[in-house]
Amino acid sequence: MTTREIITIPDPILRRKAHKITDFGKDFQTLAADMVETLRSAPGVGLAAPQVAVSSRLIVVEFNVDEEDDESPKKLYILANPEIVEASEEMVKGIEGCLSIPDLVGEVERHKSVVVKAQNKLGKPVKIKASGWLARIFQHEIDHLDGILFTDRTEKIWQPREEEVAID
Repeated sequence: MTTREIITIPDPILRRKAHKITDFGKDFQTLAADMVETLRSAPGVGLAAPQVAVSSRLIVVEFNVDEEDDESPKKLYILANPEIVEASEEMVKGIEGCLSIPDLVGEVERHKSVVVKAQNKLGKPVKIKASGWLARIFQHEIDHLDGILFTDRTEKIWQPREEEVAID
């Protein structure tokens, strides 16, 4: 596993729609492993392939199962070709940041819960029901695959205070 460089704005790959993954062979497995390593070495909970300069529909997400306890076990998701197939009508606002937009955060309104359909790292179909923080992370990362940044969804951005953490 290798830690890859996380690209930042204004790199044009961050604005492109990523390509569907059809081959789950060695190159895909290497990319997935490298993205997990990169995510773990960065201060975030999610990473999309375009953020490591690869235009593929792959996200990795790792977060504490108990959102209130930083010492709780972590759950890792490696999702290829993720898409939101259901979303709650209820929306919630929350502060987001991004590893590709360092030193800025903004308040973003997102669906409170979502259902994500994707493929796991072996190419097998998976469906995940997510709410709260996990739903926000999935929406943020899937936006990256469509060239959408959190700054496109907020009216106000600012430099974060110590307690405001980045999503990816």
